[in-house]
Amino acid sequence: MKRRSTSDRKLKSRRVSVATVRTARFSQPLMIPTRWVKWVVAIFLLPMCAILTQTFFTVFARETLVQRLWAAQEFWFFSLGALLWLIAFIGLPRPILLYVFGHELTHAFWVWLMGGRVSRFRVGREGGHVVTNRTNFWIALAPYFFPIYSILAIAIYGALSVFYNVQPYGRLLYAVIGATWAFHLTFTCWMIPKNQTDLRDHGTFFSLVIIYLLNLTLLSVMLILASPHITFASFGADLARNIGSFSQWLGDLSHHFAQRAHH
Repeated sequence: MKRRSTSDRKLKSRRVSVATVRTARFSQPLMIPTRWVKWVVAIFLLPMCAILTQTFFTVFARETLVQRLWAAQEFWFFSLGALLWLIAFIGLPRPILLYVFGHELTHAFWVWLMGGRVSRFRVGREGGHVVTNRTNFWIALAPYFFPIYSILAIAIYGALSVFYNVQPYGRLLYAVIGATWAFHLTFTCWMIPKNQTDLRDHGTFFSLVIIYLLNLTLLSVMLILASPHITFASFGADLARNIGSFSQWLGDLSHHFAQRAHH
C-alpha cells in the first residue's frame, strides 16, 4: 500500500477504469459505505470538540489570570520559540523538504507503531511517499496531529538526561518545543486546504474533526505539563463539569421539543 503526500503542487490525476457489474437477482445484504459511518462518527464527535475547546480555554484563562502562568519562564520561552518560527514561516522561504521528510517519517513511525512494515521511503520537494503493507486512518492522519519534531526534541532531551545534567537547558527545551510545535501547526494549516489525499481517503469532514480533536488534546496535555497548578485530575474535573452541563442542556432541549410536539 502506497501513501503519498504533496508539498504545494498537485499530483497528476490518474484515470481509473470501472467495470459494470450486473445486479444479481437474489437479495444482497445491506452494505453501508465506510465513509458514511465515519461521517456519522464525526457528527457525534463535534460536541466533544466543543466541550474540550471550552474546557481548554477556561482552564488556560484561569491559569493565566489567577495563577500568573504568563509570568513563568517556561511560558515565555515556549512563546518565544513559537513567535520566532512564525516570523520565519511568514518572512523566509519555507523549508518544504524538512516538512515533507517529517510528514513521511510520521507515516512510517505510525506504520511501525501499528505493527506494519515500511518497504520504501521517498522524500523530495515535489512530495514524498512510503510503501507499506498496512494503512488506516491513524496512519494517514498522523502527520496532522503528531508533531514529530517536538517529540524528537523531547526524546533527545530525555536520552541526554541519562548521561548529562541537562536541567540548566530546560528553558531551551521549551523554546525548541515552541518552535517545533508552531512548525507543525503552521504547516498543518497550510497543507490542509491543498487537497491532500491523506484527508480525502478517509473523508475530509471526518479527517478534519479527528485532526482538530487530537491537536487540541495534545495542546491540553502540554498545558497541564507546563503548569504546576494544573493536574490531569483537575483538568478532568473541569471537563466532566462541562460534559454534565452539555448533557443537561441537551436534555432540556429535548424536553422542550417533546412538549411542543405534544401540544
